[in-house]
Amino acid sequence: MGISLKKGEKVTLTKENKGLRSVTVGLGWDAKPKGLLKLNFDLDASVFCLDRNGKLSHRDNFVYYGNTYNKDHTVIHSGDNLTGQGDGDDEQIVVKLSELSKEIEKVVFVVNIFNARMKGQSFGMVENAFIRIVDNDSKEELLRYDLGKEFSKEIAVIFGEISRDGDLWNFNAIGQGYDGGLSVIRKEFT
Repeated sequence: MGISLKKGEKVTLTKENKGLRSVTVGLGWDAKPKGLLKLNFDLDASVFCLDRNGKLSHRDNFVYYGNTYNKDHTVIHSGDNLTGQGDGDDEQIVVKLSELSKEIEKVVFVVNIFNARMKGQSFGMVENAFIRIVDNDSKEELLRYDLGKEFSKEIAVIFGEISRDGDLWNFNAIGQGYDGGLSVIRKEFT
């Protein structure tokens, strides 16, 4: 098991892991049980591949279940998990660090609740949310950030980001919730 991070902590991925070329970013969550019932939640992972200005330089650099890879095919989404049932990662994104275009400075990982307002759902009804990074060559988990229970009415959360620092790649545990959902985050990055 790798490093366990807290909100706001940053770690260099490629300095400690020489030769790191490609990672899988696993995102997971569970719906809190309501009495004897376990509610179904459709949470969706999305990725924003941002330039040095913190913006999407191309519309295909927004990766989600409806656009499963970025412009250069270096960020690849595994597809939509409609229920979040089961242990382990609910959705995964492969990031080919060594092949990412020089224009991409940050890769931001967001999870939102699909149709949250209509269903009356929020991250206050979700538990065990996490993001982890696994080296695709060694299959070793490099780091993990468990988000905790700080969210209530938010319907989208930036879990974390991978950012470029010269020739190095860092990971930052963010854990920032948005009451306005994915559309608010998307406006911020376009």
